[in-house]
Amino acid sequence: MMMKTVNQYIDHEHINWGLLENLIRNNISSVPNESMKVRKFSEGYSNHTYLLSFGNWESVLRRPPFGEIPAKAHDIKREYTILSKLHGVYRLAPTPYLYSDDPGIMGRHFYLMEKKQGVVINDVLPDTYGTSELAGPAISKGIINSLVDLQKVDYKKANLMDIGKPEGFLERQVHSWVKRYSASKTHDAAGVTELEAWLLKQIPLTVDTTIVHNDFKLNNLVLEPHDPGVVNGVLDWEMATIGDPMSDIGSVLAYWGEVGDPDIGISVVTNQKGFYSRREMAELYAKVSNRDISQIEYYVAFGFYKLAVILQQLYYRWKKGAADDERFARLSIPIANLFDLANLTRLNKIL
Repeated sequence: MMMKTVNQYIDHEHINWGLLENLIRNNISSVPNESMKVRKFSEGYSNHTYLLSFGNWESVLRRPPFGEIPAKAHDIKREYTILSKLHGVYRLAPTPYLYSDDPGIMGRHFYLMEKKQGVVINDVLPDTYGTSELAGPAISKGIINSLVDLQKVDYKKANLMDIGKPEGFLERQVHSWVKRYSASKTHDAAGVTELEAWLLKQIPLTVDTTIVHNDFKLNNLVLEPHDPGVVNGVLDWEMATIGDPMSDIGSVLAYWGEVGDPDIGISVVTNQKGFYSRREMAELYAKVSNRDISQIEYYVAFGFYKLAVILQQLYYRWKKGAADDERFARLSIPIANLFDLANLTRLNKIL
């Protein structure tokens, strides 16, 4: 017997929850015969996620954001395919349950995956962690260890060779991000010309290749609720590829806010006492991974630049009326700050 959907009006103008419930019940035999409940997670600037529960059974739905989106962005099918191969060899990757591109359900493709149990930290620590002095060191170590564990996965044995082209990875990345900024440019930002020239000229030689998450950051980790040093899951795999592992630690450090940082447009918790500094994080990564970090400034500067471009793309959409999220209207300040941080990093004034 079909049970009535609870909270069926969450984004109901975009999603037919009744059709979705039918799809789930027809394809996942373990779903109990109880009412479906829906809760929307914080959507941030990226894909939208929802918690679906049928009694004690839970799953997470991921779909692209509403409105106009850049070509090739938010590739949900690719993310589903990657997780189908990765979850068996990297325990922190969620198990995917089903994928659908039925336009009658929500007009966009989407997939359901396992809900990793735990907490996701944005700008507030759970009360169970105590003070930041106690939790900060454990969280700092946990994110580095979980990243290095991912980089240890043999992507060839996992049959993940087709998710990226390691040859020329970093060069393609830099040129691609410079092109993205040019396509979304709304004004001349200070220091960008010099920064881009440096990024294009100083591309380091890639020493080895691994799986690259491409968005590895604290709020994409699910932590154990009573032990901040234990990572239960890593989320957001849509941009995963094969390439230079140093690009991921560069992104980690770009998102890793410190005391004294200006507004960078994202939630930050790591600027509290107890958390490692960016330099300490880099040194821990070098120790755990046994990798040379002598050119870490390049990767961190590129990390700041990429985050600036992501925010610029959102600001551009708002500027031309393709997005009505008023948060986007205020992004010009953090964008400028991120370009400044990138330039300070390339001048060895950050790490």
